[in-house]
Amino acid sequence: MLQEPTHAGSRRIVVCADDFGMSAAIDDGILALAGAGRLSAVGCLAQAPSFRADAARLRELDVDAGLHLNFTETLGAPGLYLPLPRLIACAYARVLNRGRVQRQIERQLDAFESAIGRMPDFIDGHQHVHQLPQIRDALFEVLARRYPAQGSDAHTPWLRDTSPGCLDGVPAPLRRKARIIAALGSAAFARGAARAGLSTNRRFLGVYDFQGGAQVYDGLLRLWLRNASDGDLLMCHPALPAGGRQGMDAQRGAEYQVLSGSSLHEWMASTGVRVSRYASMTLRANASR
Repeated sequence: MLQEPTHAGSRRIVVCADDFGMSAAIDDGILALAGAGRLSAVGCLAQAPSFRADAARLRELDVDAGLHLNFTETLGAPGLYLPLPRLIACAYARVLNRGRVQRQIERQLDAFESAIGRMPDFIDGHQHVHQLPQIRDALFEVLARRYPAQGSDAHTPWLRDTSPGCLDGVPAPLRRKARIIAALGSAAFARGAARAGLSTNRRFLGVYDFQGGAQVYDGLLRLWLRNASDGDLLMCHPALPAGGRQGMDAQRGAEYQVLSGSSLHEWMASTGVRVSRYASMTLRANASR
């Protein structure tokens, strides 16, 4: 049986759903969960097929809306898109064209702002590409030029730090995956954010292999929530369930089933976990390190 959290008092976490705009089923599932208060942030693929059509509904909800920066899936848009292993290799070899990287970030920010009507509340990366060398450098340059901080209360997007949170009880292969993701750039990204005066989440949870159905996801989710500290971010990838789907699509439906369940909501309330928007936490980069 799952043990109760050892953390004292209420713990505020950001629960962020990735991939908004990729399909109608993903968008509808995310919007339903956000409307029910199960999410506090939504990462948007700003050039994806259904983003513009569904952006108006997202604008009406009490969640942070952010840019899910994409360099690995074309989704029908022109630009610099490479398979993830090749992108990682090119970024670390520093052979990506700097101008193309910057223009891609600008185009996706333009598309986001055109549809949502304002700057993003946060920026992260599809498959965590935002933290890679060259891409993170270009991102910091674009943000400094596009959203210059003016005064102590100036609003700038917060950023996703992939440094793993507490992983007690999480299966060893998933702990390794979380640490590999972080090793691809989290430390350098956090240092860059701090130098730029940009905020980040405290730690990162939600990494797994996207397998196992609802039962496995429910167990993992409760482990992550049990381990969470105030200011952590939990990512998820829900979509409305649909019959006949397999693989990642089926697992997205399983995530939705668990995240929408009343038992999870009641357990979170009883254990002091609160889904919160990032602004309510008023954390700064490295404040909790």
